[in-house]
Amino acid sequence: MFANALIFKNRNYRLLFSSGALTNLGDGMMVLALPWLATLLTRDPVAIAAVAALNRLPWLFFALPAGVMADRTDRKKLIASADFVRAAIVAAILTLTLSNPSPASIWVLAGLAFLLGSAEVFRDNAAQTILPDIVDKKDLEKANGQMWSVEQIAGEFVGPPLAGILIGFSIAIPFGMDIAALVLAGSLVWLITSAPRPKPTTNLKDALIEGISYIRQDRLLLRLAIALGVANFLATATLTVQVLFAQDVLGLAPEQYGLILSFAAVGAVLGSLGASKLIEWFGIQSCLVVSVLVWALGYATIGVSNNPYLMALALFGVMVAAMVWNVITVSWRQRRIPGELLGRVNSIYRFFAWGSMPLGAMAGGALVAFASQFMAAELALRLPFILAGALCVCLAIYVALRIRLEAG
Repeated sequence: MFANALIFKNRNYRLLFSSGALTNLGDGMMVLALPWLATLLTRDPVAIAAVAALNRLPWLFFALPAGVMADRTDRKKLIASADFVRAAIVAAILTLTLSNPSPASIWVLAGLAFLLGSAEVFRDNAAQTILPDIVDKKDLEKANGQMWSVEQIAGEFVGPPLAGILIGFSIAIPFGMDIAALVLAGSLVWLITSAPRPKPTTNLKDALIEGISYIRQDRLLLRLAIALGVANFLATATLTVQVLFAQDVLGLAPEQYGLILSFAAVGAVLGSLGASKLIEWFGIQSCLVVSVLVWALGYATIGVSNNPYLMALALFGVMVAAMVWNVITVSWRQRRIPGELLGRVNSIYRFFAWGSMPLGAMAGGALVAFASQFMAAELALRLPFILAGALCVCLAIYVALRIRLEAG
């Protein structure tokens, strides 16, 4: 699967690749274990949504300073330190899990999710900006595709179903395994060898203003960030209530839900590995627009179906499309943005693109809670998926008319 893979000829990439696989294995287990723990504490959709929202809220607070730090510090040390901090926070969640928590503990869990998300902001931004430092520009699509394929295998194909099996023994086990994965991942990144970064010549404020000025002048990059922000808002709105949908509408056990998530992982892997060929065959513009239309079809299918197999197929398609979108847009940004500005501009981009996620998480939970007052609970749980499908059609029209990366 990884013929001519960079891991065999680039030591630094091999270390980053291996670290990404480990962190995503742990993150994949958290995808199922964290919301499942929340549902064991409460059945309130707003409270459950708050856990997801607070986990993503740091993108609004810390995306910009994280970008400045990525441009002014040793990126490998920033990644490793963030992984070690995340391990400590997951250890606190494990302690909470083992302490016979009460329903009120949902808010402690939400607070820990916020801290976990805060460390993730610094880690993810630095991890994406370090890649052009260790891989030739001509290899960026290949490097991104290989990274995302192994991350998706670990994070969605292995992690969620493994967590589902482990939860059957104890809800605490996935958290313990995540701690070990994060510690090892941070240690691997620490071994990366890199040239010292130039000493900053501007203060933090001026450095941030420089990044903001760049993205304001690049209208195409700004439009792309806004489009991804809308897409992530809709994705998180559905993901927030997806665990309740799986439990209350489809009647799935944790291992069954984990298996469905593994189908999404297969789609992500195929999308990552096949993106470069799809781009070659159909072109960037067509791949972008079709990706958004596939999201629309996937969300709508989940919203109207009672069949877990159709849900698995829909998530498969959504993740194929998401990975194609990611390979196109991330590689394009890594080439377009100057290396000395990449951390800052990337963080501003992700402020728009990822900052919408906590808003989407709360919107999904609030929509279900509100709609449940006027309609059957099952229909209320379907509503976020149906609306997301309709709005993705509108987003596809926007992408077709306003975002043309081939001309950028």
